[in-house]
Amino acid sequence: MWHENIDHANVINRTKTTMRQTLLRLPTRNSVWAFRASRPAQIASTRRSFASEASPSPEVYDVVVVGGGPVGLTLAASLGAARTTSHLKVALIEGMDLAPIRNWSPKPDYFANRIVSLIPSTVRLLKEIGAWKHIQQNRVQSYDGMQVWDGMTGARVEFDWNKLWGGKDEQTDTTIAHMVENIHLSHGLLKAIGDLAVQPTMIDKTKVERIQYGEMTGQLDMRDWPVVTLSTGQQLAARLLIGADGGNSPVRTFAGIESRGWDYDRHSMVATFKIEDDSAFPKFAYQRFLPSGPVAILPLPGNFANLAWSTTPEKVTHLKSLAPEDFVAMVNAAFRLSYTDIDYLHNLKSGVVEETKWRESVTQHPDPPQIPVRITEVLDGTRASFPLKMRHADKYIAERIALVGDAAHTIHPMAGQGLNSGIGDVYSLVKSLAEGIRHGQDVGSSFTLEPFQSERYLPNNALLGFVDKLHTLYGFESGPLVPLRSLGVEIINRDWFGLKRFLMSQAAKS
Repeated sequence: MWHENIDHANVINRTKTTMRQTLLRLPTRNSVWAFRASRPAQIASTRRSFASEASPSPEVYDVVVVGGGPVGLTLAASLGAARTTSHLKVALIEGMDLAPIRNWSPKPDYFANRIVSLIPSTVRLLKEIGAWKHIQQNRVQSYDGMQVWDGMTGARVEFDWNKLWGGKDEQTDTTIAHMVENIHLSHGLLKAIGDLAVQPTMIDKTKVERIQYGEMTGQLDMRDWPVVTLSTGQQLAARLLIGADGGNSPVRTFAGIESRGWDYDRHSMVATFKIEDDSAFPKFAYQRFLPSGPVAILPLPGNFANLAWSTTPEKVTHLKSLAPEDFVAMVNAAFRLSYTDIDYLHNLKSGVVEETKWRESVTQHPDPPQIPVRITEVLDGTRASFPLKMRHADKYIAERIALVGDAAHTIHPMAGQGLNSGIGDVYSLVKSLAEGIRHGQDVGSSFTLEPFQSERYLPNNALLGFVDKLHTLYGFESGPLVPLRSLGVEIINRDWFGLKRFLMSQAAKS
């Protein structure tokens, strides 16, 4: 909004100064989205010199990213790898120590419990920014199919890439998804950032103490610039402040953007297992919908698999308290016994192994069985849980502010799309910044950020709504909705109207 008392001469001088600064920032090539991993350091240093000349205190940055998780790291790597944005002066702030992730050296017989399912479009971006080459492929598991079924009625849908497209699709040319450990992905991203000719300033083990607007400093007016004060006392002024800082985002709070949604009163239980026989375990993901929440087994390389079981906090507490052998028996039972049996087993503090053996002996399974191979052992220290919630920010941008990932939207993990949506935000945001720079716009202006908001908000909102309704739908144990949802699953499984193909192609590209 314009103020009544305007110093017109000052406005004109500032406008001229901004235009000169903007012209210095224009890229030398026309490409908006051309990635490369290296660039002559002296050229990049010259192009970003304005950002460091402005004021010694606070230090001025073109972009400050708060949050050093996979989404924040992807954003920092993407800004440095894209030709049009590689001249920007960037800082990333993370409260945790990044050294253990940077120096991560995995044990061959151990997989972490936090696993992400990366869809093809996410992997393509990681390849473009130089991160995928740092991912050890012997620790990545691609999978070509999913078995999803109703725990009450047994209605089932099979997604098999090979059956539908012969293993390939003209648009995606890949499998459904790739399973990667979170820490492995972050390690690869840090390596990619280290490969950049001009690297962002990485500030870890440091928390954000407060965010406020700046002041007039010399010839630079920072009164509408966010200034981040760190726990070390250091101050960073940002032409653009990006929140990649999770569901309780301080950046979102500073911007005054509301985030609406609800808690599911469910926790997700995760763990990593050894399985009976790798050759007998198709590299499929298996997910069974129970009234208390879905339970899924996800494939990992060799004879390993990962668990994601969403259920009530009380049942998660019980699962954590079980002896390892009883916990293994409970997970096997979750894919083989009726919900009534499973509910009963949750009341046993011990003796689950013997009880499940008897109950399974009198339970019939499909022939051939469409259930995962048995797990045999839970890896030490991999049982953990976290609460589930759905949140969506009213908007993703404000003047000199942008939100990505969980800071903008938090989704139920049943569809495995949380991180993929966040990285989709990164792709769209960097593309918008590059386009804005090409047209001489300020990287923090609403005009530059609006295309990102327009491109990402509605698709994310639709995905959040779909997953939330799916969670609600499968929470019913009885009533008219139960046969109706089974009919819907049957229609999808028969691929009437091409629904199955459509769902698989959208999942691979979203």
